[in-house]
Amino acid sequence: MVLRIAVQAKGRLFEETMALLHEAGIKLESGKRLLLVPSRNFPLEVLFLRDDDIPQSVADGVADVGIVGENEFAEKKKNALLTKRLGYSKCRLSLAVPKETDYKGVEWFSGKVIATSYPAILSDFLSNHQVQADIHVITGSVEIAPGIGLSDAIFDIVSSGSTLVTNHLKEVETVMKSEAVLIENPGLSDEKREILNELLFRIDAVKLAEDKKYVLMNVPSANIASITEVLPGIKSPTVLPLAKEGWSSLHAVIREKDFWEIIGKLRTLGAEDILVVPIEKIIL
Repeated sequence: MVLRIAVQAKGRLFEETMALLHEAGIKLESGKRLLLVPSRNFPLEVLFLRDDDIPQSVADGVADVGIVGENEFAEKKKNALLTKRLGYSKCRLSLAVPKETDYKGVEWFSGKVIATSYPAILSDFLSNHQVQADIHVITGSVEIAPGIGLSDAIFDIVSSGSTLVTNHLKEVETVMKSEAVLIENPGLSDEKREILNELLFRIDAVKLAEDKKYVLMNVPSANIASITEVLPGIKSPTVLPLAKEGWSSLHAVIREKDFWEIIGKLRTLGAEDILVVPIEKIIL
């Protein structure tokens, strides 16, 4: 019994998904690129598809689970379950207009032509705001549509916004935020769900460690209480006595974004010989 997971065949989401599976200890058969690739050490096989085919393949049971952009999952509206948000390949779906436009609000789009590859999401948004517009569906290079007179505005994926700037557009409405998500077929068998649960366990261990650092330091024993308040671990710091009387070794896990602020406070409280170690996995 193996679990079949559908994955985007190329692009940034493909690269980040492959990196995640690698970090989760999933080793895939190497060699010539195939449509279906089995794992050498885990009951899993990877089915490579176009991103917009993944929701359908999971809903139909061609794949048991899939990793896809939330935007594609929302657009296709297929009978699959969103199991887990994965926190990478983040972007947003936004409406953009020519930069010289005097934009006052959503009502500006009334009667306008909007080019997009996501007509379902856009239609729902316009309907919720009681705006009637002409949706022009195109695939690829949506951002050039206003410049060549094909539309008045666009509705498309935005990451950094540089593509909009290049095409003299400005973002005016964010309709939804998107990231990579894991979706599953509603009829997953008990045996395959057991495999999925093990895969999710591994993914959680990898994701939990992503923004964390393991910190070891020597501290005055008298200041342990004060230092503990500054530097809590996942549960609490580990404290070990040193051979030098009055000193202890303190170990803790901290978030990377808090690192420099916390280190300064620790030094003020007498911490010395601070060692910072990257973390690969965290098992709770």
